[in-house]
Amino acid sequence: MYSESDLQDAVAAGAIPAQAAQALRDHVAGLRASPMVDEEHFRLLTGFNDIFVAIASVLLLVAVGWLGNSLRFGAPDHHPAFMAGLLVAAVSWGLAEYFTRRRHMALPSILLLGGFVGGIVFAVGALGAQIFPHAGDSLASMIVCVAAGAGVLAAWAHWRRFMVPITVAVGAAAAAGVGVSLVMAGTPDDMTLPFALLLIAGLAIFALAMRWDMSDRARTTRRSDVAFWLHLAAAPMIAHSLFHLLGVMNGDEISAARAALVIALYVAFGLIALAIDRRALLVSSLAYVLFALYGLFRQVGAVELSWALTTLVIGAALLLLLSALWHHARALVVHGLPPRLSERLPYLDRAVA
Repeated sequence: MYSESDLQDAVAAGAIPAQAAQALRDHVAGLRASPMVDEEHFRLLTGFNDIFVAIASVLLLVAVGWLGNSLRFGAPDHHPAFMAGLLVAAVSWGLAEYFTRRRHMALPSILLLGGFVGGIVFAVGALGAQIFPHAGDSLASMIVCVAAGAGVLAAWAHWRRFMVPITVAVGAAAAAGVGVSLVMAGTPDDMTLPFALLLIAGLAIFALAMRWDMSDRARTTRRSDVAFWLHLAAAPMIAHSLFHLLGVMNGDEISAARAALVIALYVAFGLIALAIDRRALLVSSLAYVLFALYGLFRQVGAVELSWALTTLVIGAALLLLLSALWHHARALVVHGLPPRLSERLPYLDRAVA
């Protein structure tokens, strides 16, 4: 089975003409009775060999990290923990030279990207913790800030070399970590500020995702894959921080007014998801609307059946909206938007692409 990324690579390599690739997309879209642009494709697996290589890579990286953490320099009890991160990063880069750059294996590429960026972040953070073993909250936040900054640089270097679509989202998330930790270094005792900052960071990443999306309205290039991962990074930042600021799931019984607000926000997220043709916001906020509906059903007296009714309502709504009626619902939403806005959103029909 060939993925959208395989088609893109084949066209870029000159193996098949762009017209033939487009004809194949249109044929598959006709069989599915849904435009390919609405399928929200992303490449993860090309075969079982991806899983095999991914498992082997994880085992190798764990072993390398373990060995790196066991190294001793100077005193017998001196363990430079940052060496584990550096070794994992180095091995991840080396493996990516073959499995990412030459074999183009999706799942191993994602794991090796995580190993490289995560190894660099861990190494810098561990080194900072070793240099300042008794750091206070402000200094600890600065260490996190520097480590996240190293993660941004690592993601940038990895993108320049391998161009794995998820890399931009990883770099954006690391940049958000830089901003949040930098502000928290000055106000370490404010427990609400981190969620407000995460909300702002999520909105910024969402705007970046839309910029990538609007540059590929037909979703036939790598830009669409980059936008997919950016949306996946932005959605939990927006949803979790927003609902936390509203006091949802803080241990108290949810009121009818607050539950109604949660449901209204979920409907708003649904409209946005339909307009931009991305489902990440709906998935990220699902737990909160489940909790809100559960609270409403309990308040009207359906205590024993509250969870059953909640899952029935949400399951039926998502099943209908995310499968059978997605394209039709999206057409209603997009047609109701101003033309200057709708003309920048993903196509409703690939025939107009």
